Amino acid sequence: MTRPARREYLGKIFDRYNLASRKQRRRILDEFCEVSGYNRKYAIRLLHGPFPRPIRPRRGRIPAYGPEVTRVLVAIWKAAGYPWSVRLKALLAAWLPWASKRMKITEETARQVLAISPRQIDRRLQQHKREVSRRLYGRTKPGTLLKHHIPLKVDRWETTKPGFTEVDLVSHCGGRADGEFIHSFNLTDIHTTWVETRAVLGKSQVRMREGLEEMRQALPFALLGIDSDNGSEFINGHLYRYSREKKIQFTRGRPYKKDDNAHIEQKNWTHVRKLLGYVRYDSLAALAAINKLYRNELRLLQNLFLPSVKLIRKERVGSRTRRRYDRPQTPFERVLACKEADPVKLAELRRLHDRLDPFDLSRAIDRQLEHIYAMRCGGVAKPTSPVPTPAPHPWRLGYKGMRGAGSFR
Repeated sequence: MTRPARREYLGKIFDRYNLASRKQRRRILDEFCEVSGYNRKYAIRLLHGPFPRPIRPRRGRIPAYGPEVTRVLVAIWKAAGYPWSVRLKALLAAWLPWASKRMKITEETARQVLAISPRQIDRRLQQHKREVSRRLYGRTKPGTLLKHHIPLKVDRWETTKPGFTEVDLVSHCGGRADGEFIHSFNLTDIHTTWVETRAVLGKSQVRMREGLEEMRQALPFALLGIDSDNGSEFINGHLYRYSREKKIQFTRGRPYKKDDNAHIEQKNWTHVRKLLGYVRYDSLAALAAINKLYRNELRLLQNLFLPSVKLIRKERVGSRTRRRYDRPQTPFERVLACKEADPVKLAELRRLHDRLDPFDLSRAIDRQLEHIYAMRCGGVAKPTSPVPTPAPHPWRLGYKGMRGAGSFR
C-alpha cells in the first residue's frame, strides 16, 4: 500500500473512528492496522491526532557553496588534468589568479573557492567525473645480460635528497608488436616527484642511453641513481657502462614484481597513458610531435603547477591498512627546498613559473594531443596551425575505450 493510499484511507475512517463507541473503535483499529501495516500504537496516534496532518518541510542545511563556486572548480579541475580533490585543493591558490582573468569571479566566490574542503570538492564534482580504465600488459622482455652485476632493490626508498630515480618504458604499439614503434621513456625522482619523459623509436640500447642522457641534462639536480625493471632495454652493456661512467647508482627490481617500481608505474598512467592512450605510433613525425610535448608544455605544467602527495607511513588498523600522506606540493616546490638543486636551473624555473599561465599550457597540450592522435597508425595528420582552441581534451580524463581511470590522484 503506497503512502498516498494510506493517507487517503486514514481520511475515510478518521471521522467514523472518532464518533464510534469503544467496541467499534477496536474493530476499526484492527482493520486499519491490517490494511496499512502500521504498528498499533502509531495507528492510534494517527487516528487521535489532527487530520489532515500538517506536512513538515524537509529539514536540511543550506548549501554553503553555490553554482558559481562549482563553475570555477570545474574549470580549474579540467585544465589541471582532473586531479583528485586533495591535489586540486592544493593548487587552487596558484591557479585562481589566472582563472580570474578568464571568468568573472567575485571576491566572495574567490574566498569560498579557497576555503572549500577536499570532501566538499568531491561532492561538487561528483556529477562531472567519469571513471574509465583498461589494463594492458607491457611489451618488454626480461633481460638476462649483466643481471648479476646490477643489484636488486626491494626495500622502501628512504632518500632525503633528489637524484635517486625510477625509470620505465611505456610502449605505444596498439594491438600489435611487429616492427618498430614509439616508446615513452619515463623517469621520476623519488624525493621531489619531478618527472622527465622522452619518446624513443624502438628500444635499442643506443637510443635508451641517448634518452637517459637528455633527461639527465634536463633535471634541475644531479642524477645519482636509477632503478629499473628487468627488461632488456635497461639490463644491457650500454646502460651499465653509462651508469659507471657517470657515477650513477644502477639497481633493479625483482622480476614480475611491479610493486618494486611503484613510483614510476603510477607516473606511467598520469604522464603517458592518460594522454596518449593505447593506440600505435610508429612514424618519425609522431616521434617529433610527442617529444615536443614532453620537452615543453607537459613538462612545465606537471612539474611547476600540479601538486602531488607522498606516502609518509602506513598503519595497520585491524584488517585494514591506513596510509598517511604529506601535504600536497608541486615537484617545483620540493626542488626549491633542496640545497642540492642547480641554482642556475632553479632561477630559470622561477622565471617560467611566474610568467607562464597554466590555463594556456593546458590549452596548448590539448591542441598538441589532437595533432598527435591524428598521427596514430592509420590516422591522417592534421595541420598544426591554425587550430581552434578546443574544450578540455577527453583523453586527459581517460582515453576513450579504457575502463576505470582510478582515483584521480
